[in-house]
Amino acid sequence: MPGSLQFPPSTRPSHRRALRAAAAAALVSVLAAGCGGGTDPAGEDGKPAAAPAAGFPLTVDNCGTRTTYDRPPARAVTIHQHPAELMLALGLKDRMVGTAFPDSPVLPQYEQDFKAVKQLAPKEPSFEAVVNAEPDFVYGGYGSAFAEKEGRSRKAFADAGIDTYLNREYCGKKQVSMEDAYEEIRTIGGIFGVRDRADALVADLRARVEKTGKAVEGAPAVPVFVYDSGDKSAFTAGGKSLGTEIIRLAGGRNIFSDLDEVFGDVSWEQVVERRPEVIAIYDYADAGSVQQKKDFLLSQPALADVPAIRNKRFVVVPLTATLVGVRPPHAVEDLARGLHPERFR
Repeated sequence: MPGSLQFPPSTRPSHRRALRAAAAAALVSVLAAGCGGGTDPAGEDGKPAAAPAAGFPLTVDNCGTRTTYDRPPARAVTIHQHPAELMLALGLKDRMVGTAFPDSPVLPQYEQDFKAVKQLAPKEPSFEAVVNAEPDFVYGGYGSAFAEKEGRSRKAFADAGIDTYLNREYCGKKQVSMEDAYEEIRTIGGIFGVRDRADALVADLRARVEKTGKAVEGAPAVPVFVYDSGDKSAFTAGGKSLGTEIIRLAGGRNIFSDLDEVFGDVSWEQVVERRPEVIAIYDYADAGSVQQKKDFLLSQPALADVPAIRNKRFVVVPLTATLVGVRPPHAVEDLARGLHPERFR
C-alpha cells in the first residue's frame, strides 16, 4: 500500500518490544538511603580513610538490583537519550564519559553539552564499547540497554565492576506518571550526590506544568488520537501511558484512555467512531518520518471525515518527551500550545 507504515515482526520499533517485555518484569523501584557511623576505617597505608561524602553510603533498589554506593559515580555512560538529558539537566556533563542511541533532537538547552559527550554508538553499543569507556556507572533508558542476549546484562556489568541503573519505567510498573519522572530525577540526584540540584529541577518542572495548567484552565478538553505507527491497525498510547497524562495536563483527552495498556493496537474503525479533533504523531527513529505518517493518514479515504484529518490538525510529539525523565513537563506546554493556541497568544 502506498505510504504504508506496516512493520514486519523483525523490524517493529524497539520501544514497542521493550514495553511489552517490561510488562512481565517485576516491579521494584524503591530508593533507600543510609549513613555510616563510627570512626573511619584505616586505609591500606595505615592512614585514616577519607570520610564518606554527605549522603553516602547510599543503597538503591532498582528493578530487582540492589546497589550500595560508597561515593557518587565519577565516570558514567548513558544508553538512550532520555537518561543523558536527565544527567545534563542535573549539571553532570563532566561525569559523563559516553552516551549512545540519540533518537530525537536534544532539548535546545542541553544541545551544546550533549555534543561534548562522546557518542559510543548510534544505536545500543556493544558491551565491549561500553567497557572500553572505563565507566563506573551505566544508566539505561529502555530495558534493551541491558539485553542479556546482546551480552549487556546487568550481571555482566556487575562482574566487570560497573554499577548499573535502569529507568524505573522499565521495572515492570504497569503505569507510570509525572510523579515517576520527578522521582527518577531525585533518585539520580541522590546517586550522584546532587540532591539539591535534583530538588531545584523538580520544583522548576512542577512550576512549568502548573503554569500550563493555569493557561488552559476551563478550556474544553480536546479529543486527541495518538498515532505511533501501524497500517492495518493503529498502534496508539493507552490509558496507562505517561502520554495520556501529558495530554490531560495539556487540556486534552486521549480518545483511547480506556485502553488498559501502555501501548496497544486499535482498529481504524474505532478511530473514526471516536472522532479525534487533533492527532498527536509520535516521532522517533525507525518508525518512518513525521511527513510519511501524515501522508499516510491523509491518504486514507476511511479517515476523510475525521475532524483532525479534515482540518489537518496534527501535533508532533517526540517519543522521548513521553518517557520518564526531564522531558514530559516540557511536552505538556508544547502540546497545550497545539491544542489550545488561543490560550497562548
